[in-house]
Amino acid sequence: MSLLDRIAADVDELVAIRRDLHAHPEIGFEETRTSAIVAQRLEAWGIEVHRGIGRTGIVGILTGRGTSARRIGLRADMDALPIEEATNLPYRSTKPGTMHACGHDGHTTMLLGAARYLSQTRDFDGTAVFIFQPAEEGLGGARAMLADRLFERFPCDEVYGLHNQPNGQHGRLSIRRGPAMAAADFFDIRITGRGAHAAQPNRGIDPVVIQAALVQALQAVVSRNTDPIHSAVLSITRVQAGAAYNVIPEEAQLAGTIRTFDDGVRAMVSQRLRETCAGIAAAFGAEITVEIQDVFSVLRNSDVQTAAALEVATELFGPEKVDADPEPKMGSEDFADMLLAVPGAYAWLGGKAGAALHNAAYDFDDSIIPLGSAYLARLVERRSAAGL
Repeated sequence: MSLLDRIAADVDELVAIRRDLHAHPEIGFEETRTSAIVAQRLEAWGIEVHRGIGRTGIVGILTGRGTSARRIGLRADMDALPIEEATNLPYRSTKPGTMHACGHDGHTTMLLGAARYLSQTRDFDGTAVFIFQPAEEGLGGARAMLADRLFERFPCDEVYGLHNQPNGQHGRLSIRRGPAMAAADFFDIRITGRGAHAAQPNRGIDPVVIQAALVQALQAVVSRNTDPIHSAVLSITRVQAGAAYNVIPEEAQLAGTIRTFDDGVRAMVSQRLRETCAGIAAAFGAEITVEIQDVFSVLRNSDVQTAAALEVATELFGPEKVDADPEPKMGSEDFADMLLAVPGAYAWLGGKAGAALHNAAYDFDDSIIPLGSAYLARLVERRSAAGL
């Protein structure tokens, strides 16, 4: 029986795990139930378990039959999003305002499937390191695990990750060498003017007018400062001010995100954002403060590990189901920080067409669970071999 067939034969158990996780979603750093289920499953399969890595993270260690010292890391994220689910699925979220709208319940399950298979067969050299990460959705879960000395305590020669993609290309694995996903900064801008009666605007410094001018001015940061050959995005996503019809408020706020692939462009956009805010503040006689958070690094796939991932995917799924040159994504992923510490590769696995990621109507495609599990397991079997 092939690896894929063997995993698929027991897929009902995996689907049940995934749907249970979906029904009980947990926000980043609150994944206590999820991590307990992961730990219990790993221990039941004879895998050494370490809890509380990066607060709620789990690491499992499994040694193969050979004598190789190579250690291959596999990582999955566990957290949900603060979204009210809009499906009527029998396993829909039971927690108001919280939903697995990005498929992390599926990623966790696929890694559990790989761990179960490898624990049953142990047909690999070296050691498999199963990394179940908390708080991927902008809360710094990867950095928390790294700060907890993840790779010092559990050394890995290589590390791999996988994300579902509801694009209708079922079972198609895509992976890109080099920069594959953008860095992300989040910014908060606070405009302080002078409040006044709305009938006497001359007595105030209107932060709403300043806010409108700033929204317009910031659109030129990318369009008129960035080399057109280099990609960058600056999006304002939150605009807040005032609470009454007849009051000019004292303050207004803006917030948003910057996405880039190049460190020089990233620094330039942040600098121009600050300079634009300072100029607008001077022009209107207001005070503007800017806070910029470095949230995600550029995700860069290593050449050797990308080639290995492509080889495994081609073997398992066939060449027609592999995309070796997808477009880079402006979305971000904090697995990027693990790839700064250890060489590795991050791939996307296509599922059925449906609602987009981070959408309240999203539904993970359970039929790709055995595919993802097989891909991750085969990476351990191939890459742990002595002499690589």
